[in-house]
Amino acid sequence: MADWKTVRELALAFPGVEEGTSYGQPALRVGKRLFTWLSPNEAGALCVRVDPEEKDLLLESNPDAYFTTPHYATYPILLVRFEHIGVAELGQRIEDAWLLRAPKRLVDGLAAD
Repeated sequence: MADWKTVRELALAFPGVEEGTSYGQPALRVGKRLFTWLSPNEAGALCVRVDPEEKDLLLESNPDAYFTTPHYATYPILLVRFEHIGVAELGQRIEDAWLLRAPKRLVDGLAAD
């Protein structure tokens, strides 16, 4: 089962990722912008940035893994239950979140590799 250690390992493979905290929980940023963090309100859940146009589709695609709460309902943030998501799918969510938040120079650099 995936956990924060898995998230950290997947995310640190991308350039410019910095570890920190958000509301007392472990968090990862790129260019000072949060892209994934442990939820301070939903125990054991991961928060991940998503494209606002894809949020509903993702929620429908895997309702066991993805959910939202009234607090996050209007934000481009998806909550993830670790026990219901595979590492490959989790990696895709982290990559997408990184791409949404990373500065253009880092995204362009990754594409050039």
